[in-house]
Amino acid sequence: MKSFIKKIAAVFSAAAMTAVSMPGITPAVAADTVFPYMIQGEDMEGAELWTSIYENQLPDYSGEGFAYLTGGELSFEVTVPEDAMYQVTVRGAQILDKASPRQQTMAVNGTEYIKQVPYYDKWTDIDFGIVRLNKGKNTISFLNKYGYMAIDTVTVKVADKKDYSLATDVLCDAEATAETKALMKYLKSVYGKHTISGQQEIYGGGHKNNYEWENEFLEELTGKVPAIRGLDFMNYNPLYGWDDGSTERAIAWVKERNGIITASWHINVPIDFDNYKLGDEVDWKKCTYKNYQASGSTFNTAKVLEEDSKERAYFNEAVKMLAEQLQKLQDENVPIIFRPLHEAQGNEGNYPDGTSWFWWGDRGAEVYKELWKLLYTKLTEEYQLHNIIWEFNSYDYANSHTWYPGDEYVDIVAYDKYNVEYNRGDGKSSGPNLLAISSKFDYLFKLTDGKKMVAMAENDTVPAMDNMIVEDANWLYFCPWYDGGEDGGTAFLGEAYQDHDELKKMYQSEYCITLDELPEDLYKSGGTDIPTPTDPVDQPTTTAPTKPVEVPTSSGKELLGDANCDGQVTIADSTAILQALGNPDKYGLSELGAKNADCCNPGDGVLPSDALAIQKIDAKVIKELPEIIES
Repeated sequence: MKSFIKKIAAVFSAAAMTAVSMPGITPAVAADTVFPYMIQGEDMEGAELWTSIYENQLPDYSGEGFAYLTGGELSFEVTVPEDAMYQVTVRGAQILDKASPRQQTMAVNGTEYIKQVPYYDKWTDIDFGIVRLNKGKNTISFLNKYGYMAIDTVTVKVADKKDYSLATDVLCDAEATAETKALMKYLKSVYGKHTISGQQEIYGGGHKNNYEWENEFLEELTGKVPAIRGLDFMNYNPLYGWDDGSTERAIAWVKERNGIITASWHINVPIDFDNYKLGDEVDWKKCTYKNYQASGSTFNTAKVLEEDSKERAYFNEAVKMLAEQLQKLQDENVPIIFRPLHEAQGNEGNYPDGTSWFWWGDRGAEVYKELWKLLYTKLTEEYQLHNIIWEFNSYDYANSHTWYPGDEYVDIVAYDKYNVEYNRGDGKSSGPNLLAISSKFDYLFKLTDGKKMVAMAENDTVPAMDNMIVEDANWLYFCPWYDGGEDGGTAFLGEAYQDHDELKKMYQSEYCITLDELPEDLYKSGGTDIPTPTDPVDQPTTTAPTKPVEVPTSSGKELLGDANCDGQVTIADSTAILQALGNPDKYGLSELGAKNADCCNPGDGVLPSDALAIQKIDAKVIKELPEIIES
């Protein structure tokens, strides 16, 4: 049996603490901002002093007054020693619009973050989210796009690390099969510490019927094969359907290669549904999965919820065909991460605008949630399918939380990352976008209070490993869409979308799990070589020690990285450094401890980068200390 234990690598955002002067430690550059940092609204660049908004009084402001966002922009700068994540909170008010929230825009180094601010007639702490600040000087701005927000103060502090242990491995289906439970247990065991590699296969006979094209490409490029295979059940439908062998490939992937399966369901409806007769064959060109406005479809999603409607009868037939395929998987003891009715609120899904991307979301959130519950009930109760891990595809629109079907119907929440052409946020106009999109991850994490694991179910560029670690956005898995390059289609594995060096780095790292690294007993016990909750390796990395790491050193009796002088190098040393930097009066390092701690670019003093280097050693991202980083 393969035996390996992946070390925790998702702990690096804690290294955002700022260095301050203390005995035995060389201080950081004087220009570094001390956090938590608070600025009065009226002190921001571009601000004017307000003490009331015309006749409206806002008493109890903290300084001489406040700023009012009515024109131009308000900005300030902070300087940080290392790339890391920070929390931005505005003590603000919004008295212009009682009827609905008012959109406000914050920009960090030009990247915009949108916040819907409700009516507040008293000073209220408004969370503008967790943002990445880059080493050096950073500009935080509030833009007057919709504006009319009063700002008393803005506070920036080091972001707390997420508690990934909050996520549950208990499935919403109480009758889930043993194999499904084992898979869920495994997913939970690696969540927050690793990301699992995935790849969507092409369908419909693409690549000259070579359904292994994507996997072969990745193996040639990286030397590895993805652990998760993505497929689509769209071709099993009552209209033009045919059997393209997806189910058989899924079974083979699990039974013969010990892989993991995920699937979506782009189920089609007839465009001219009014004149459609149940059971008729319809050419695929006259079918659609788009919303009624984009396609001109007469299919009314809301009527699916009516038992005697034609829409319900069609939906029942489509579900029956889907259930036939899922039953084949269950008969072979194959569990599946199933992502039906995905991306429902694309374009925010505002009904009656009908702007959602797909028909299953074009009648709004309430209809959609009932549709999800109907599908769940039919598959689990009517068809007795218990091999499903239910994955809900959400977004971070202002109304996204209203689309969530509920914890009792969802096992995993997911996001589909496509930000090469639009909404890049990285300051570039083309090429791969390596950001980990932490704001999306944070939103989904908060959507379920951390109780559900968060996955990247589809994507263009695979985020850079270092970005996922620094941004504390440890996606459960990633899964690029299929590559149509050979046939002239969208080439998501090509260099326009993937940074091949970063992709190789990801696939070959300890952080990323590939097909060959899945435990042999994956579907029996969820991987017995994964640490149990009582194993110190699996404890929260900010408080519990881990197994000592053998660290090469040439410093004689000293031990490079041993900040707490206990004769070993562990996460506890990283914690000691961060505590000392954050609160030198309460936590201090001895002279020897400070000397040992200076393990990243020795000679520059004890900095957050030293804590990060120790974390990298523990996670086997780097092999030895000192870590030398050229500036």
